[in-house]
Amino acid sequence: MASTDYKDYYAILGVNKNASAEEIKKAFRKLAVKYHPDRNPANQQAEEKFKEISEAYEVLSDQEKRQKYDQFGQYWQQANQGGWTSGQSGVDVSGFNFSQYGNFDEFINELLGRFGSTSGPTGGYSYRTTTGRQTEYSDFSGFSDIGGFGAQPPAADRIATLHLTFSEAFKGVQKRLDLGNEVLDVRIPAGAKTGSRVRVRGKGSINPYNQQRGDLYLKIELISHPFFQFEGEHLICEVPITPDEAILGASIEVPTPDGIVTVRVPPGIRSGQSLRLRGKGWVYPKDGRGDQLVKIVIDTPQSVTETERELYQKISTNRTYDPRSHLKTVSL
Repeated sequence: MASTDYKDYYAILGVNKNASAEEIKKAFRKLAVKYHPDRNPANQQAEEKFKEISEAYEVLSDQEKRQKYDQFGQYWQQANQGGWTSGQSGVDVSGFNFSQYGNFDEFINELLGRFGSTSGPTGGYSYRTTTGRQTEYSDFSGFSDIGGFGAQPPAADRIATLHLTFSEAFKGVQKRLDLGNEVLDVRIPAGAKTGSRVRVRGKGSINPYNQQRGDLYLKIELISHPFFQFEGEHLICEVPITPDEAILGASIEVPTPDGIVTVRVPPGIRSGQSLRLRGKGWVYPKDGRGDQLVKIVIDTPQSVTETERELYQKISTNRTYDPRSHLKTVSL
């Protein structure tokens, strides 16, 4: 990340550097409501702002990430993902002006050219890669041929996080990515979910030993939606109904990814029960659709008219059902 690309996450959320975790969460929620894509349809500026505050919150809400961000500033990700050790080669990277590089890979390649041999794995320096949250150090000095094949370190694959709205992920979308030294148009197929990975061949970093490029892996993260959520493979939502609708049954309108549909609520349904809308859920990446689960929540009105109150009083007077009858025998 060049110095001109530095993002002040505290300023983006409008909090100071000593803000508590609760203050950061409160600031994020306020901005998320304001800039959420569903409240600003076809507003590219609001969408970019929402992604920016989501990125800021992702870092500042994580204690480990926030600590590295506070310590290393714009280079906190590089400090977290990998770098150089001063082992046998005696490499000293202090005093370097990082801002002259478009990204950290350019800095690594520059170091390889200045301080190590790029003709093969015999230069005596250490290169490290990261796997998840565990960092593995691999010393490639003194490599020898094994079984007649030249030993080579793995290609320099890269992983980047791509945030998508539910609409983009459901329908599929083409995204333009700025990789620092090149701009790339990538097509994300319909049906991506948080945790999905999209492989872009030959767009990773350059392997300093064989000069071949690895692959770029895009890790998908969905921006939270105010209505839809996931429960396993199913798309779920909560829909409120009134007490009389729960008792008598009703036809209600429910949003789905395809639009509004009419759903029949059976008489006597309980709060927390779910109705299944077959084939109205998330798109499968290869073929077909999942189901949408509609969780019913009985919403008691906070205020009623005088006529409604009289009718509820009449029901109460004549009611025969006691939902707490089984509690009479409960004891320690």
